[in-house]
Amino acid sequence: MMVQERALPKSVNPKPHTRTAALAATKSLDFSAWVSDNLVRIVAVVLLVVTVAALFFLRNVGDTAALLCFEKQAQELERIVYPRVDWNAIAPIADKTSKFANFRTEKWIVVSVLGYPSDSLRRLVKLKGWQVVAVGGSKTPSDWSLKGAIFLSLEEQANLGFRVVDYLPYDSYVRKSVGYLFAIQHGAKKIFDADDRGEVIDDDLGKHFDVELVGEGARQEVLLQYSHDNPNRTVVNPYVHFGQRSVWPRGLPLENVGEIGHEEFYTQVFGGKQFIQQGISNGLPDVDSVFYFTRKSTLEAFDVRFDEHAPKVALPQGVMVPVNSFNTMYHSPAFWALMLPVSVSTMASDVLRGYWGQRLLWEVGGYVAVYPPTVHRYDRIEAYPFSEEKDLHVNVGRLINYLVLWRSDKHRLFEKILDLSFAMAEEGFWTEKDVKLTAAWLQDLLAVGYQQPRLMSLELGRPRPNIGHGDRKEFVPQKLPSVHLGVEETGTVNYEIANLIRWRKTFGNVVLIMHCNGPVERTALEWRLLYGRIFRSVVILSEKKDVDLVVEEGHLDYAYRYLPKIFDQFSSAEGFLFVQDNTILNYWNLLQADKTKLWITNKVSESWSSVITNGDSADWLSQQASMVQKVVSTMPAHFQVSYKETSDNEKNLLLCSSEVFYVPQRLVSDFVELVSLVGNLEIHQKVAIPMFFVSLDSPQNFDPVLDTMIYKQNPTANSSTLYSAKVPAVHPWSITSEQDFIKLIRIMAEGDPLLMELV
Repeated sequence: MMVQERALPKSVNPKPHTRTAALAATKSLDFSAWVSDNLVRIVAVVLLVVTVAALFFLRNVGDTAALLCFEKQAQELERIVYPRVDWNAIAPIADKTSKFANFRTEKWIVVSVLGYPSDSLRRLVKLKGWQVVAVGGSKTPSDWSLKGAIFLSLEEQANLGFRVVDYLPYDSYVRKSVGYLFAIQHGAKKIFDADDRGEVIDDDLGKHFDVELVGEGARQEVLLQYSHDNPNRTVVNPYVHFGQRSVWPRGLPLENVGEIGHEEFYTQVFGGKQFIQQGISNGLPDVDSVFYFTRKSTLEAFDVRFDEHAPKVALPQGVMVPVNSFNTMYHSPAFWALMLPVSVSTMASDVLRGYWGQRLLWEVGGYVAVYPPTVHRYDRIEAYPFSEEKDLHVNVGRLINYLVLWRSDKHRLFEKILDLSFAMAEEGFWTEKDVKLTAAWLQDLLAVGYQQPRLMSLELGRPRPNIGHGDRKEFVPQKLPSVHLGVEETGTVNYEIANLIRWRKTFGNVVLIMHCNGPVERTALEWRLLYGRIFRSVVILSEKKDVDLVVEEGHLDYAYRYLPKIFDQFSSAEGFLFVQDNTILNYWNLLQADKTKLWITNKVSESWSSVITNGDSADWLSQQASMVQKVVSTMPAHFQVSYKETSDNEKNLLLCSSEVFYVPQRLVSDFVELVSLVGNLEIHQKVAIPMFFVSLDSPQNFDPVLDTMIYKQNPTANSSTLYSAKVPAVHPWSITSEQDFIKLIRIMAEGDPLLMELV
């Protein structure tokens, strides 16, 4: 008890004149005692004040070195700490508190519950051979009960002794992590990750899922596998394979939504290592809020159906697919991949887990497979807000690319898992809280008796064998009735999709650079919609930058100066195709072009010409020719020799309108070097591009693909008689509004009938 809290003895009754002295003595004693008891705090406060004063002093006197030292220490305090785990000193955790301590079974279903048992959950508990564990939260009724299910209340979860409990929010489905550990602790070999609104079709999980991978009940079969033929493809939309090309799963990067074509061909893989099996859901499939809120014309519930006869399909290393937490089968070699992160938005947690888990699954030789409809989920017409998906639409595309490139030199799986979680926190995909959760999760797994799988050699980064015709397997998906922008789709497979796949395969790693003279606020999105289906990316330049439309500033007269930056941004691209918005590309007629050569209109007389200047310094052409000669004189020998083979007269000036040209990757560095030689000289685009091209290579080596393009100087504006679907390009064509774009799409549909779906 502190001095000031002590009471005077009842027998003492001091006189008034002595009470003041006694009170003063007491106060003096109180202060000294307070100082004694709080000496450490006083010293800490004094040090803090001195430190702050020193910081202000150092800023004012300009002692930069000392100030940086303080700031560096502050940054170190914010650094993410790599958890240190002694993997050999983890004590076992046994179930000593629940009434199921001695219960063991191999097949488990894990769900989270907020309200009272749903009808779907009542059906789940009746699945023969499966045990349901329901994980409660702070909003779960205290009297929750369902015959046949094991219910873990918050209190029971806390008593289990798992480390992960310290990191889990009280009112979220991510508390399922406790249920996973409970199931593993009680003998689980298979875990079906489910929710309480899905009904298993025909009440049989084994109808489509491969519940047994080894032993007598295992199906010894070969699975179709997505092709790895395109090294730039890192994610696929599995709904296309199962007959719904206009629907996309939650977690698919929005930039990939337009990839609606089915596979040109598949490969095959032996079954037995599909340790994560993602099921498709009929009714309300797993879709994001963008789809949910933009694909409805009424308040009717979604009832989307997938092809139940389509074969299951596996994913090769390097290609991923969204994985959710309500219709997925996990086998024991992938139990470590069940951890749900806690520092990201609610609807991003299981998706990020899925991508994280897929990448690590490759380390043990496993893979993900997607299965025909396994459950039916009912649309309650109460979608979640877009804000709960913010971590998906901002980061998921970047995360996939990061994971495919990620490598670790750790020698055990759990060390690699922790390594990746730490790396993802450093990259901002989640926070340090999930790094700590990962360390706790892995320790809990070992504590409940889980044996981490052995590492296998990684196929990524190694040369892949060419896919021969004998290894190619064909499957053409059905085109089932669906909902697309509120309009039902009917009919059978549209075989024009095969052409779209072929075009995408050809130009899927070519970047289209478009310069827009027209109003980008009316046309930028339309151009991306048209060409983004074919090319890897569509970069738009305009005289004025527009951040909202992702339009970069680039003056047409000197557009070549902006190309090196774009080349560097897409350093792995196969090539770069430049086009002005007054020229239309018939991409289906560019397939035969050699993407390792230069393309330009050097054989189109209206576009390419050679003039002899008069040497008059006041003449624009003469000025341009003079600057060209300055650049040529500074060129390395191989450029200069090549240039002079085409133009050996100093007064000769090559001109090209340069509405369309192509630079292959092999010549990108040379192109950049030539741009740097121009420096600040005001050489016009129409002069610089032909100078660059004949310096890079002899015109006889240019690919002739553009030789047959339609090129008119002063035609009737947008005349239908000017356009032809049988040539590689058409010039000129003016697009200044959405109406102009719709007219263009309709006439281009002669070469690409699928374009009609855009209007």
